[in-house]
Amino acid sequence: MSMIKIENLTFAYPGSYDNVFENVSFQIDTDWRLGFVGRNGRGKTTLLNLLLGKFEYSGRIISSVEFDYFPYPVTDKSALTEEILREVCPQAEDWELLRELSYLEVEPEALWRPFETLSNGEQTKVLLAALFLNQGHFLLIDEPTNHLDTHAREMVAAYLKKKKGFILVSHDRHFLDGCVDHILSLNRADIEVQSGNFTSWMENFKRQQESELAQNERLQKDISRLRQAAKRSAVWSDQVEASKIGAADKGYVGHKAAKMMKRSKAIEARQQQAIRQKSTLLKNVETAEPLKMQPLSYHAETLASFSEVSIFYDGNAVCGPVTFKIRRGERVVLDGRNGSGKSSLLKLLAGQPIEHTGTVTVGSGLVISYVPQDTSGLHGALSDFAEANHIEESLFKAVLRKLDFARVQFEKDMGDLSWGQKKKVLLAKSLCEQAHLYVWDEPLNFIDIYSRMQIERLIQTYSPTMIFVEHDKAFRDMAATERVRL
Repeated sequence: MSMIKIENLTFAYPGSYDNVFENVSFQIDTDWRLGFVGRNGRGKTTLLNLLLGKFEYSGRIISSVEFDYFPYPVTDKSALTEEILREVCPQAEDWELLRELSYLEVEPEALWRPFETLSNGEQTKVLLAALFLNQGHFLLIDEPTNHLDTHAREMVAAYLKKKKGFILVSHDRHFLDGCVDHILSLNRADIEVQSGNFTSWMENFKRQQESELAQNERLQKDISRLRQAAKRSAVWSDQVEASKIGAADKGYVGHKAAKMMKRSKAIEARQQQAIRQKSTLLKNVETAEPLKMQPLSYHAETLASFSEVSIFYDGNAVCGPVTFKIRRGERVVLDGRNGSGKSSLLKLLAGQPIEHTGTVTVGSGLVISYVPQDTSGLHGALSDFAEANHIEESLFKAVLRKLDFARVQFEKDMGDLSWGQKKKVLLAKSLCEQAHLYVWDEPLNFIDIYSRMQIERLIQTYSPTMIFVEHDKAFRDMAATERVRL
């Protein structure tokens, strides 16, 4: 057991006038299982890169352990998986590697396949297994769940719970609760470390914000009252000073004036103290304005239907045959393992050419708003994106502001945005579109926790007709009215 200490850490990217971190200090134990949470674009991945020594900074990072990073950068994905894992953990014995893979339900034969033939979920599992075999290393795990289905997330959470010595960046509340014992929170004004899982941290954070809001309101009233009292006292003092002229007992009047001045100074001091107290509050309050959408009402009960539909890859059926309908007011979640064809069914519904058998029927005049899983194609200016998609730019940017986009982000090329910010661009586009049916493919990938809860409240408020794929259990349980298992 040892400590990792960060002292007065200050960092800004070259050419930027804004500090990502400013005089940040905290310490963590190398035996802890830390969940790392915070808004998109606040600097979670940046902090991990600073720990890895990738950037110059001021302040000190003191550690006696070596850091490893997930996802591990695989340079040659055509190589056998076993060769890649030997590169990751050269000291590990064969039996240790097989043991770790068995914990994660990965078949041993995966070692003798080219790494690129493994599913995204399998790649995640084998790399995590190998990295944990580096004894004495501290693992920095950056959003491992984005390629994991629901079953795999539960399995990986159970696996991580048996380990120690890592920081885990994740926005999946259920996943964090299943495997961490401390929370490292990147707030608006500072970084805090707290014992417990995500749920206990969030409850404490909410209580603190509610307390600060109540205290802020009280101090605001005090400041207003004291300002009025100061004005009255100043008027009285002026009146007393004026009464000195021609007064018979100037000593008495002078004493009275001094007394009024003293009272005025006391009121001013109390006012300044209340202002100082107020300035220490609400620095970390997370606000999330309500989002809006404009779902259209469809004239028929059934919007779309799938009849005996099977999806094919390279001539092989990966899903189906499935039969189900999407009815007005329903929110259908597709449930299945990675590679079971969930995204392909959504693409098929959105009109993309996907090899399949069976029949997909879309209602006459049905308007669909589609959020794809992949964000890699986003490049160029936000204003050009809005124009190309026929959405009002001012409305589009207003939605992004509500999703915690800073105005400075509006000037960036979309290719330079974080993964979470790119996903928010696609969600904002969909929220600006009037549609009968919203088709969302893993909409919460990389999206921060506060925005997830914001989107949940939106769906509860507007009850749009939807079909979606999402592995965040908290979101699925809230949003879905129907479930189709593949």
